[in-house]
Amino acid sequence: MSQVNQVKLGAKFIADTPHRISHDRCLWAARMRRDKTASQIPEWEEMRNLASQIKLHTLTYLDRYLEMFETRMKENGIHVHWAEDAEEHNRIIHEIFSSHGVRTVTKGKSMLMDECGMREYLEKRGIDIYEADLGERIQQLDNQRPSHIVMPAIHKLRGDVAKLFAEKLGSDPDIDDPHYLNRVMRKDMRQHYIKADAGMCGVNFAVAETGTIVVATNEGNADISANIPPLFVASMGIEKLIPRQRDLPLFIRLLSRSALGFDITQYTSHYTRPRKGQEMHVVIVDNGRSKRLAADYFEVLKCIRCGACMNTCPVFRRTSGISYDATYMGPIGIVLEPSYDLHRYARLPYSCTHCGSCGNVCPVK
Repeated sequence: MSQVNQVKLGAKFIADTPHRISHDRCLWAARMRRDKTASQIPEWEEMRNLASQIKLHTLTYLDRYLEMFETRMKENGIHVHWAEDAEEHNRIIHEIFSSHGVRTVTKGKSMLMDECGMREYLEKRGIDIYEADLGERIQQLDNQRPSHIVMPAIHKLRGDVAKLFAEKLGSDPDIDDPHYLNRVMRKDMRQHYIKADAGMCGVNFAVAETGTIVVATNEGNADISANIPPLFVASMGIEKLIPRQRDLPLFIRLLSRSALGFDITQYTSHYTRPRKGQEMHVVIVDNGRSKRLAADYFEVLKCIRCGACMNTCPVFRRTSGISYDATYMGPIGIVLEPSYDLHRYARLPYSCTHCGSCGNVCPVK
């Protein structure tokens, strides 16, 4: 594939003044909310330091914590799978679905599944995947990548969504009221939730001590996907681990405040075992993470995917995540993506102005 030219793609977005102004304003507002809520916690910098140290400790002893996590999950009745790369991850999930006759799936937000190209892989094999997150669903209907790891459709205006829903879901193209558009989305997704043979989601944190996976959302879509269908599958990168249950509140306090400037996400869901009558699988994925762990820039594995670095980045705010043409965009993306495909993403690091703002806001330093 040809190299991504972020400068050229970004220039196109910059030239679209209404979208650029809205995008910049919304992201900077999230950054300002982050600063306000952080300032209200006297121990905020101590929290960042502690979170950074916990992540560093976990990465140092990652093999031990992964073994502990697997043991606890199996004790809890969860099926555990290991995937070395994206291809194996996709193959494992397809085998699980094939053995259960799965044809329809509702999927909560998962950057890892996007990283692995899982949706496209399964759709080619006759399995329908419906994104349950509002932003992800908007992007799916528009056949476009997510533009932000927390707010996937933040680069769009309300009118864009109204037009898209009118074309794909039959709604009124002249109504761009957010409440109306949300109702259109709910009406569409409810029929898929009821019919789904399986549900999926990603993982925000995984607790080695208890074998628990934790998912944070503001819409509750992960809970519906995890609880209604008879089969539930979650995918997680090996870096999602934290050692103990008592470490979790620290990261929960940091995550939403850093991402959106809110005290906490609307839904913080803990899955320790399948519900009665359900089968639960967790796929633990490497996909290059072990190589990063051995590299000089291994601390990138501390990232908790809050998106704060994107909200503050002057380049990202004005050019949008779409201009990076990658699963991970913005400051975290220019480090991660070249490690997946050095040729295709060789130019991304030059999108950095070295202003240091991303480091100032990162909750795990």
